[in-house]
Formats: sequence, C-alpha cells, structure tokens
Amino acid sequence: MEKITYRKLQADEWDRISEINPKQYIKNAWRLVDGKRQLVEIDYMENDWPDGYERYRDELKNIILTDGIAYGAFDESGKMVGFASLKRECFGETAKHILLDSMFVSNKCRGLGVGKSLFKLCSEQGKAWEAEKIYICAGSAEDTVAFYKAIGCVEALEINKELYEQDMRDMQLEYQL
Repeated sequence: MEKITYRKLQADEWDRISEINPKQYIKNAWRLVDGKRQLVEIDYMENDWPDGYERYRDELKNIILTDGIAYGAFDESGKMVGFASLKRECFGETAKHILLDSMFVSNKCRGLGVGKSLFKLCSEQGKAWEAEKIYICAGSAEDTVAFYKAIGCVEALEINKELYEQDMRDMQLEYQL
C-alpha cells in the first residue's frame, strides 16, 4: 500500500477533487418497501459524481471560504485520492449537530482506511468546535452505509427535515463526539 498523507485543504484547492475517481458499483441499496427499510438489489454502476461534479466542487468551495473545513487525502505522487468536508454551523434541538457535507474516496483507495482517517480528522475538528454529534446524509448504497456503521455511526435520533427532503433515499446517520 502506498503512503497516504492528510491535510487541511486550502482555499484554492477545491478543483482538485477532479483528481478523485468517484466510480462505484452499487449492488444493493437501502430503500423503503411497504414502509420498512430493506436492502434492494439495484445492480447499478455510478461512473461519475452522483449529483454532478460541479455541485460538489462549488459546495466544497463555499465550505472552505466560509467557516467550515475540508481535509484532503493525497497519494505519494501528490494526487488527491479523497476528501471530506464539514460545515461549522450547528443545528438540532436535542443535540448540537454539525454536518459532514461530503466525503469521497477514489475507487482504487477504498478499503485502505482513507475514509476512516478523513472521518477521524472531521471528528476531531467537531470536538474542537464543541459540537456533540456529526450528522451524515449517507448515500443509500449498502457499502456506504456499512462503512459509516463500521466506524460507529448510528441512525439519527433527530432527523433534520430540510436535509432529509433533499434526498429521501439517503440514510440519516449521526456520530456521537
């Protein structure tokens, strides 16, 4: 395994996420079936950024230029192979939540601990900001949800209605800081 380095992204680096290969094969995804969440086979190859590259680039730019933070993961050649971004604005009635806005890891680097390391950096920052929980709108792919649950995320006790309504297929998760 090659050495991966991690660091805070600078204001002029939002375009570097184009170096990431977001391709993902999704065999199963979580869906509501007869009012109950179940795994459903969808057999789908996501070859690009789910909602378009520009959406993720522009949101990352906004986060970096406001009071949020983003971390990048880089391989030995200096190519970006992952990133995670965290919004600083707190929300919630039962706990102080902050939003993990996005996290992507290049296809070739999944399963190597890159996502776990990026999430740890975000967790440490969340604690420094005195948040109580990280809120995640996780894509419904079985592998994505399994990753978040493996690092300690659980289904959110308090659902942020606005975030939920942006994509009702997403799993609303939280991580206790």
